[in-house]
Amino acid sequence: MIASVTLSVAGQNSAYRTELFYLFFANPIDYYMLEKRWIIKEVKDEFAVEALADSLNISQVLSRLLVLRDIKTYSQAKRFFQPSLDYLHDPYLMNGMDEATYRLIQALTENELITIYGDYDVDGTCATALLYLFLKELDANVEYYIPKRLTEGYGISKQGIDLVHQNGTSLLISVDCGITAIEETDYANELGMDVIICDHHQPKDKIPNAYAVLDPLKPNCNYPFKYLSGAGIAFKLAQGLADRIGKSEMPLKYLDLAALAGAADIVPLTDENRIIVSEGLRQINESPRPAVEALIEISHLHPGTLNSGQIVFTIAPRINAVGRLGDANRAVELLLTDNLDEARELARVLETENYERRKIDVDTFETAIELVEKSWKRDDELAIILHQDEWHPGVIGIVASRLVERYYRPTVMLTTIDGVAKGSARSISNFNIYDALKECEDSLIHFGGHQAAAGLALEVDKIDEFKEKFNEVVRRSVTEKDLQPEISVDSPLKFSEITPKFIRILDRFSPFGPGNMRPVFLSENLIVENTPRIVGKNHLVCSLRQEGCDKVFDCIGFNLGDFYDILTEQKNNLNVVYTIDKTVRLDGRTYPQLRIKDIKTKDKYQETS
Repeated sequence: MIASVTLSVAGQNSAYRTELFYLFFANPIDYYMLEKRWIIKEVKDEFAVEALADSLNISQVLSRLLVLRDIKTYSQAKRFFQPSLDYLHDPYLMNGMDEATYRLIQALTENELITIYGDYDVDGTCATALLYLFLKELDANVEYYIPKRLTEGYGISKQGIDLVHQNGTSLLISVDCGITAIEETDYANELGMDVIICDHHQPKDKIPNAYAVLDPLKPNCNYPFKYLSGAGIAFKLAQGLADRIGKSEMPLKYLDLAALAGAADIVPLTDENRIIVSEGLRQINESPRPAVEALIEISHLHPGTLNSGQIVFTIAPRINAVGRLGDANRAVELLLTDNLDEARELARVLETENYERRKIDVDTFETAIELVEKSWKRDDELAIILHQDEWHPGVIGIVASRLVERYYRPTVMLTTIDGVAKGSARSISNFNIYDALKECEDSLIHFGGHQAAAGLALEVDKIDEFKEKFNEVVRRSVTEKDLQPEISVDSPLKFSEITPKFIRILDRFSPFGPGNMRPVFLSENLIVENTPRIVGKNHLVCSLRQEGCDKVFDCIGFNLGDFYDILTEQKNNLNVVYTIDKTVRLDGRTYPQLRIKDIKTKDKYQETS
């Protein structure tokens, strides 16, 4: 039987890949082995593939990748390969923009105190910094407030409202939160504050009674793109205000912050998000603000080459760490500073916090594994629900994601804060965990989130009741096939087709992320050209050649060391799924490198695909 670790389970469909970058510090010894099916994506319009290949003078494989992204014409391809600020949507198409910008102009004119109320993650802190810097440039009387995860929890709270009210705030602007803050908004109104909500999360049946609500997902909002990040919504507010006062170019300098958030929050990198992240990355690589320069330095990345994946897996965890373990205001301070020395000092704080977070993370993961192996009733319970009083609330979302990767089951992890069970839920590809929690809301104090990830709170004595209800929802909603992990393959590919021109055009598909994931290829009848090696804790390194082709490619499989024996025992007739990346060799030159996602022998591939 082919052994396989689960790093790439549900690979391209997980909305929270940010939390899965544990290759270099998780213990690989006891990974649960799950066999994965390879599913080759179907192209229904082969004529479009041929026509587009001819019109663009590209290979059939590259044309197929475009058609799979619903790009079928020359003009659509041009827009895809050349994302332009000209294609940004009119901010006034967003319901509530007129009211929000009118109220902001009034606050600016009368020198009212404006407080930006943000979330403590990358999206929330970047959104806060973006709007704060923009309003400061307009000489606004503006402050910001980030709640503390451990004492206040997610979103707008009455405690936070009281604090900003004491400072004299008359206009409260929430970013990356607020769409479910019904009672809290009413409370702010009672205290004499107006509230503008800028959020991108799913609203509930009732919308808060705010002065203005900006959220493309709310009913009756006809904004043409629904999936902006929280910082993306903040940028649209800045853009709307700038248009109204005749300074339309002014917000564009803050697209780097929106790009950090857009990549880190795992929103679809299509349409407007693709433009924002592309332009923001250009700014970051050409002229990074001190915060980003300091984070690049401390992360040992190459300046000028930052991509969306490095934001997700390297920069974002460091920004997130201070919010997970303590006070996210330090992340905002870093993003706001224009002094490189100060930025380096603050970046060192984030680095230390991230190191501590990783240690807590590993301990929590190991404890969770022990609990699952001892108490999870695999035959009766399709979901994993765990509760420990002492778990750190800042890491249980990460660990829940890892449990999903390991067992491929919807997972809820809970800790106890002030006598209340609070936690995070993470899902598998074909199961909407937000809808599932909605069906259990009678057992919950509150919940919120997305299809793939959510947060929740409930009374400790209702955990068993919730567990039973939630498992019943899962039993009704998923099939046996849904519980078998898949790898979705974009296209078969021959090694002979991997040319410099192919690589050059493939690079232009970036930035990669949900909705435009790095393409996954399948190559068959491969031969091992050298003796494979294990590097790091469990990473497989080898070179592969395809039968009938002289080209040899360096390959790496993160956490795929379990394939070592197979590659040394059977050196041919291998089928591999992989993505194509680049590596810099000792001579300083850049070469293509295949990042292996899974390996099957020929007989096993025929059996399971």
